Amino acid sequence: MHPFARSRERIRALNAAKMERMFAKPFVDSLEGHVDAVETLVKKPGDLSTVASGSWDGGLIVHNISQRSQLLNIPQAHKGKVSGLCFTSDRLLSCGVDRTVKLWSTDQSEGQKPLSVFAGKSAFNSIDHHRSDGLFATASNLVQIWDETKSSPISDLTFPTSTETITAVRFNLSESSVLASIGSDRTFTLYDIRTGKAERRVVMQMRSNSLAWSPTFPTVLLLASEDHNLYTFDIRHVSVPTQIYKSHVSAVMSCDWSPTGTELVSGGWDRTVRIWQEGRGTAPEVYHTKRMQRVSSVVFTNDARFVLSGSDDGNVRIWKAKASEKLGVITARERAAIEYRESLKQRWQMDKQVNKIMRTRQLPKPVYSAAKLKRTMIEAERVKDERRRKHSRAGETKPKAARKKVVVVEQT
Repeated sequence: MHPFARSRERIRALNAAKMERMFAKPFVDSLEGHVDAVETLVKKPGDLSTVASGSWDGGLIVHNISQRSQLLNIPQAHKGKVSGLCFTSDRLLSCGVDRTVKLWSTDQSEGQKPLSVFAGKSAFNSIDHHRSDGLFATASNLVQIWDETKSSPISDLTFPTSTETITAVRFNLSESSVLASIGSDRTFTLYDIRTGKAERRVVMQMRSNSLAWSPTFPTVLLLASEDHNLYTFDIRHVSVPTQIYKSHVSAVMSCDWSPTGTELVSGGWDRTVRIWQEGRGTAPEVYHTKRMQRVSSVVFTNDARFVLSGSDDGNVRIWKAKASEKLGVITARERAAIEYRESLKQRWQMDKQVNKIMRTRQLPKPVYSAAKLKRTMIEAERVKDERRRKHSRAGETKPKAARKKVVVVEQT
């Protein structure tokens, strides 16, 4: 080997890390059309470019993100906000606070009238469709299962002691008879539609705002919480979360998995979109713009290359999942150079300078200040606990892991 081979390779790794940050331009485009906050986003299964969005203005738009065009635009789909959307095989279901669920055709030529309307007794907060059958679940003050061919719900799923408002509901992607919901009384509940009842219920320290099932591990559930964190749970052991993702400085409003199951995206009240590596609870990729307001919905596209976010300013923004990725045709020579730089960064990621360049992200001043204040508060709480233990009788108080503080009680 050349005597300077190692130092040369380190310089190349530093340059590769710097080039990644130089070419990191994640924002792609903004899809307009809504005049109020974008409440919900949903992608069409098996389609790389079709995404639907629902807004507080009652409007519903189906976007083609590859052509940046609108396939369907229904300005007054609901009276009041559209609170939930989901695709069936070729149609779209929407629900709103006007106590109705509507089934739409995604073909513009069939007009802007719903194919059928399902009336409920209270405002709907969320909706999700069964993977294979003609069934869908809605969340209001209870979880209801509906058949597309019937005008009234075929079953009500609820826990005997439950008094909450259900805020979100999702079918498991693999075992499609399993259903999960989150409620305003800080609970998340697991149901089985075959037995028609709730199987397990967990009360947490803070309420959850969104949930998503992992596409690759059927038992893993992701929750976006009001306490600025995201949690992954294995539903076989729900007493302790398997991972905590800490970086947001305000309530996390939405979350979604990438189709590969190796990444997840979250959007929060702190006006940022963050992309995490599965299993790494810190140092996510952070996206923000000057005009973007509080993010209420995020979703990965089906090819895992792009992330979409909907915010209070009425825009649906398209971001690259990998900030420095080149869009367009890449030659074989370029591809080889990219792969070489990636391997260099992986090999030298423990080097202090390379690691610092790879980790550092520029944050908006309010987010940076809030993060600094949050770190101070957490440190003060830790010191207080240490002093309390120090001046207590030996063995009276024991330190408790952060993961074990999350769940208050588990009910079966």
